[in-house]
Parts: sequence; C-alpha cells; structure tokens
Amino acid sequence: MPVQQKKYRRIRVFPQFGRHHGLFTFLGLAAFFLVLCSRAEAAGHGAFATGDYRNLFAESGRSQSECRLKIDAAFEQLFHGNATNQSVYFPAGTNSNGSLAYVMDVAHQDVRSEGMSYGMMIAVELNKKAEFDALWNWARTFMYHDATNHPAEGYFSWSMRTNGQPNDEMPAPDGEEYFVTALYFASGRWGDGHGLYNYKAQADHLLSNLKNRQPIAGKTIHGDQTGRALFDPVQKMVRFSADLNSDCPTDPSYQLPAFYELWSRWGPPEELEFWHAAAVTSRKLFEETVNPVTGLSPDYANFDGRPWGHSGSQNFRFDAWRVAMNWSVDWSWWAADPREQKLSDRLLSFFNSHDFAGYGNQFTLDGRQLSKDHSTGLVAMNAVAALAATKPFAKKYAAALWNAPVPDGTYRYYDGLLYMLGMLHCSGEFRIWAPGQQWAHSH
Repeated sequence: MPVQQKKYRRIRVFPQFGRHHGLFTFLGLAAFFLVLCSRAEAAGHGAFATGDYRNLFAESGRSQSECRLKIDAAFEQLFHGNATNQSVYFPAGTNSNGSLAYVMDVAHQDVRSEGMSYGMMIAVELNKKAEFDALWNWARTFMYHDATNHPAEGYFSWSMRTNGQPNDEMPAPDGEEYFVTALYFASGRWGDGHGLYNYKAQADHLLSNLKNRQPIAGKTIHGDQTGRALFDPVQKMVRFSADLNSDCPTDPSYQLPAFYELWSRWGPPEELEFWHAAAVTSRKLFEETVNPVTGLSPDYANFDGRPWGHSGSQNFRFDAWRVAMNWSVDWSWWAADPREQKLSDRLLSFFNSHDFAGYGNQFTLDGRQLSKDHSTGLVAMNAVAALAATKPFAKKYAAALWNAPVPDGTYRYYDGLLYMLGMLHCSGEFRIWAPGQQWAHSH
C-alpha cells in the first residue's frame, strides 16, 4: 500500500501589572490563577493526575514482562534489524556533536520529520538515549533551518534525501509537535546536557516558534515562499502548512491535545492559556470532523471540521488513521472530554461491522471501502482507540495488534512506526516525563 503523502524560563507573573495600581496587580494575579485552575480541571482523572497508565494487554492476561519483551523485540527489528527488509533506523556516521542516524521511509527513499520525531519519541519512551541523540543530531544538522532570512527559519524540512539534501524545505507540523514533546520527555528522563542536548532549551525555543514565528519571505528550492507560525492565532489550531499560500487549513491528525495540555504547563508562562485553548479547540474539531455514523475522519479539514480538498484528501486515508490515537491518548492522559469515548465507540463499531481480519485501509467518510489493503498501521491505531472505548468488543482490537507481526518489507516505515507507537500506548509504556527533572527509571 502506498504511504501517505503530504504537500509538501524563569516564571514571571504578569510583571507589567507591577508598574501600575495595586488593583491591576491583583487582577493580573487573579487571571494567572484562573489559568492554573483551568489546567487543574483538564488534569481530570487521567494518567497525568493518577500516574496510572492503562495496559490493554494486561487486561487480557499478558504480564508486564511479556509486554516489554515483545516491545523490545519489535524495537530491535525496526531499529537494528536487517537493513534490507527490517530496519527503518540507519546510522550515518558522526560529527562534532556525536553519532548521527536517520529514520527512512523505505518505500520513498526519503527522511521525513514525521519519522524522525516518531523515532525520537519511541527512543525516549524505551530509554534508548544513544538512538535518540543520534536522530536529534541528524535532524538538527541536516533538516533544521537557522538562516534568519529563510521562510522555514526555526523549523525542519519535512522531506530530505539521505545525503542531507532537501526534497522540500518547508515543515510539516506533526514533526515539530513530536520533536517538542520528545525533547521535553528527554529532559525529564535523562536531564539536560549542553548545546544541542540541552533538551528543554531546545524544546522551549521550538515551541515558541510554533506560535510566535513571524512571517518570513524568501527563496526555497521550490521558489519564493513565505513561512509563518505553525499555529493559527485566531483559531488556536495547528495549520496544515507554514506556507502562507497554502489553501489547506488543517489536518485532523495533526491535532494533539494531549501534548498541548503538557505545553500549557511546561511552556512560557505568558502562553499557557493559548496551549490549553488549543487543546480545547482540537477536541472540538474531533467532534466536528468525525462522521456521526462511521467515526471516520478526513485526511484534511477546514477549521470548522468540514472535509477539505479533493483527489482523496476528503476521505479517510493514511493521515486519518492517526486521529483516533490522538483523541484516545488525550482521554487516557487527561479524561477531560467524554465525547472522546463516544468517538472511539463509534469508530470501532464501524470496523466491527466489517471483516475483522481483513478490513481495508481507505474509506469515504460514510463508509464505502476504497481499498482492500489491510494495514498493520491502521490495526495499531484502532487498538489505541480502545483506550477510550467503552464497548466490550474493543478489547479484540488490542488483541489484533498483539497478534500482528512486526512490519517488514517495503512499507515497514509507516506501518512499523505506528505499530511501535500502538504497542507503547496499549501496554501503558508510553508515559509522561516532566522536563527539568530526572525521574527514577521504572524498569
């Protein structure tokens, strides 16, 4: 099956109020504490508040050690297996910052910010610091733009050749979003180093760019372009592209409210409210963009949730597989919006009405199957959807992931990375690591 394509601090409490009347100081503090209260409400009774991460495999009788052995074996295959038909991780020498490595989309022979950031997230969750640092070093060395006159300044090229030459210099926001959170987790799990490996400082800088990057017009390999912030300041929603001339508003699979709630606690104090609002907005978009009968979502959408585009982007395709993971992890961590449970029930009920062992991987939103290919990546995302589901048959989706072989061959990149993310989420091994402190290693 074809892999999806893309078009290509220190806390200060409102110091300005201190220069005026005491009333304004009081109002500023009141506003600040209202923000804190809204963060507390969002914590709910999910894993962020309780530290209890649901293990769907254990609920079916698998031990934690069985889960970890299976996950470790999958990691070894996808990161250190046979380079011809197993691995997606490839060492690429060294530079002054240490080892270099990239994750490659084998089918298209390119390196994508999506895969690099997913690889870093998988590495930090499995305590694989060497692999994490090698990927981050390659991303910062070859993908990152630091020229102040470049439209993608402060961002990463979304697609590169393995020799470090860009296919497209503009960013795809899902990569930046995962980079930020993976770096915060690395800070929490391993502590901060220096320069490139001061993980929290790197995450803070990139997070600021997502919201505050001012428009820059300049030349790219595809001609003149103007880049801007990756989040729309009015909609408080991630855009499909930083390109000012992009006519696609957003991608539902780029909505990551579980991450935004973390940023609303860990980011710059003056921006906490924005990130919490972004989480609320994403949850609302899920409800608006998901089909009310099938639970399927489009690849691309307008900010009001209506499907966007043509040539298939208005259908449930490869990007859209991930939408259920995003709302289900949000429910698992924050339990802030019960509508997410209904979304999972709706989606899994739709797939339950099909051939469970062989349902296709592309559909119109009203449920007409467009492809007969049965993909492990979609199996993994449906398994994660079970984290939020209430239907009793939801457990069989986790069992389907457990029984699925580790992806190999031509399409092992997307299927394999989603398989790994799915295994981590469904086993309770995908955990929150707060930056700026080292937590005890739990294994």
